[in-house]
Amino acid sequence: MKRTLYVVRHAKAEDRAVFMNDHDRELLPEGIMAAARVGRYLAEKGISAERLISSPAHRAKDTAKVIAEQLNIDPASVELDEKLYEGGAKAYLAAINSLPDTCESVMLFGHNPDVSYFSEYLTHQDVGSMSKGSIVAITFDNLRWAEVSGRTGFLQFYVSPKELLKQ
Repeated sequence: MKRTLYVVRHAKAEDRAVFMNDHDRELLPEGIMAAARVGRYLAEKGISAERLISSPAHRAKDTAKVIAEQLNIDPASVELDEKLYEGGAKAYLAAINSLPDTCESVMLFGHNPDVSYFSEYLTHQDVGSMSKGSIVAITFDNLRWAEVSGRTGFLQFYVSPKELLKQ
């Protein structure tokens, strides 16, 4: 069975102010538009996911909700995983490894540098620093989620909101 993982970096958010908690940074209007653009792109390609799992930080959670809306998925169904906020690539791997085998596709929403490192770890491909609002699709052939680890995935595509503006 083929499984697909979509790794999404949160869209553009407010700059960190002196007395602002990083966790509470909100998406900027341009970030909301970029997330909607990526969601529309996925919808037009017939791409969706059975589960959407996000860092609880406002900017990641809101990116997930905007994309969910574009995919006709109830934004309230976005699951929050505290460990995806500053948990490193290990937290992302733990989230994947704990998925039930009945799930064929999932989207994870998080932060750099973790999402970039995690994508490169799984695929052994040079993803570089994922731009804000971008998405990476990775497939796994004949693996259970619990078996996913380094170099077991195949990079299918990397799309950024800026690239979509050029199309």
